[in-house]
Amino acid sequence: MSGIFITFEGIEYCGKSTQSLLLVERLKKNGYDVIYTREPGGTNIGEEIRKVLLDTQNSDMNDLTELLLYIASRVQHVYEVIQPALLENKIVICDRFMDATIAYQGYARGLNLELINKLQKMVIRDIVPDLTLLLDITPEQGILRAVNKKLDRIEKENIEFHSLVRHGYLQIAEQEPERVKVIDGGKDVDDVHQMICECVDTKQRCMR
Repeated sequence: MSGIFITFEGIEYCGKSTQSLLLVERLKKNGYDVIYTREPGGTNIGEEIRKVLLDTQNSDMNDLTELLLYIASRVQHVYEVIQPALLENKIVICDRFMDATIAYQGYARGLNLELINKLQKMVIRDIVPDLTLLLDITPEQGILRAVNKKLDRIEKENIEFHSLVRHGYLQIAEQEPERVKVIDGGKDVDDVHQMICECVDTKQRCMR
């Protein structure tokens, strides 16, 4: 791959969507060719899968069904959007990617991590993020940010679930400190954006 692949991760209401769009805006202003996308979703097929995954009426969804739906969305996403953009030397900014599956379906749902990793390798092959920005907040902070908002199926999970997700993310960051950079998502939006920009600028210098 000749482009740059940057992903945003974190528990619910950590600020990923806001910060990823701020980064996209900054990079475009600086003259870069940038693609913004998200998971689950990013393609027509992926967006349909997203509706199923997040629909609160699907509360009886089996954990393995959930995993396979996320993986199915990612297959389409990689081959239809991410891989072509990277081959065209673009910067791809993605709201969630492979780490979300490990944190949510692995650490929080308790599915076998070896199984998840085998499925991931089949899908992403060598398409691994160059930089992952993990916006870290506590589940309690997330609950406060979610007040008066309509929650989807995943957001409605209990605090223990979201604590396990956070633990999973921090474990990933500990295992891959060169790729995954932990950002304090509890700080002011502008401060978080500045920290993200510093991480991205450093990565770009290293890749030249």
